[in-house]
Amino acid sequence: MSTTRRDMLKLGALAGAVGLVAKSGLLSAADVPVPRAGKPLRILILGGTGFTGPHQVRYALARGHRITLFNRGRRPQDWPVGVEELTGDRETGDLAALAGREWDVCIDNPTSVPRWVRDVGEVLQGKVGHYIFISTLSVYADSTTPGQDEDAPLARYTGADIMKETRETLRANMALYGPMKAACEAEAEKWFPGITTIIRPGLIVGPGDETDRFSYWPLRIARGGDVLAPGDGSDPTQIIDARDLAEWTIRVAESRTLGKFNAMGPNYAMSMAAMLHGIQAVTTAGARLHWVPVEFLREHDVSPWVDMPAWVPGSGETAGFARHRNDRAIAAGLSFRPLATTAADTLEWFATLPAERQAQLRAGIEPEREAEVLKAWRAQRQG
Repeated sequence: MSTTRRDMLKLGALAGAVGLVAKSGLLSAADVPVPRAGKPLRILILGGTGFTGPHQVRYALARGHRITLFNRGRRPQDWPVGVEELTGDRETGDLAALAGREWDVCIDNPTSVPRWVRDVGEVLQGKVGHYIFISTLSVYADSTTPGQDEDAPLARYTGADIMKETRETLRANMALYGPMKAACEAEAEKWFPGITTIIRPGLIVGPGDETDRFSYWPLRIARGGDVLAPGDGSDPTQIIDARDLAEWTIRVAESRTLGKFNAMGPNYAMSMAAMLHGIQAVTTAGARLHWVPVEFLREHDVSPWVDMPAWVPGSGETAGFARHRNDRAIAAGLSFRPLATTAADTLEWFATLPAERQAQLRAGIEPEREAEVLKAWRAQRQG
């Protein structure tokens, strides 16, 4: 692939960012002083112990807010002073700890079951001044059309009774994910009319990601050698650092910004080539990217998203998958740390994990298969 002068300038800026931006790891609030919010809020976070929740907690505390967490208590953490923890179970309907309490804001992080939103609504309606629901870009019915905004049609549930769906039925049929999340949004607006914010991220990345759906690429490129890369590099990709999502969510709470928002980055159209070259800028391993056509990958059973994480073909049925508009969220204050920072911090975080975890990536093509596909690709080109 040819690289234009504009591409080189962008890659140079990404590389320079590594030296200019302090390593942030998991604690984004520790990078630079975080200014206090104008008014402290009482914030209830449903969940709070997953991927984005801890980032929300730390940033909110740095801003001077008072935090209450509600979850099952199965992921105990040593929180700083100022964090109250309530236990219960939304799957069983155990919400007693929330009864009779009031908060300025409720942030609902982990919910994909509409019944969970309904049950919380019955307890918290009239008890919170602002309800923020973290949804997903998977709610959209159409993945073929580029440039869709927040008003695009949503996926519809076609089953017997949406309120009878559970986490178990979802795990058994992941095709329900988009329709169930869309139904969760509808329940949120039903129970908290006029005070609801819907945030729709897609692929959330960065230190702390246990799926490895982005981490595969920094880790693979840092290993060096010949790297299998999908297509010709021009297909688009959209990601958001968990810290950017978490911190913006807290700022949305502070400003009481209402509405629906596609929370994806960056603030320009990023191709797979731009992402992988940007990641290359933070390593010195000398990885060599080999761009292999989609048709060849398909013939050799190399799957989008699973074998080649963060990627789907940018044409046909997935032409709009990574081309959602995000200008509404950017206008509402969503900002993005440099890709180089996310990649470097991901590598630094991953190096702290136990050796057995580092040895078993949860996404991406296996090294042996990668070598086989590259060998077959070279043979075809030489033949």
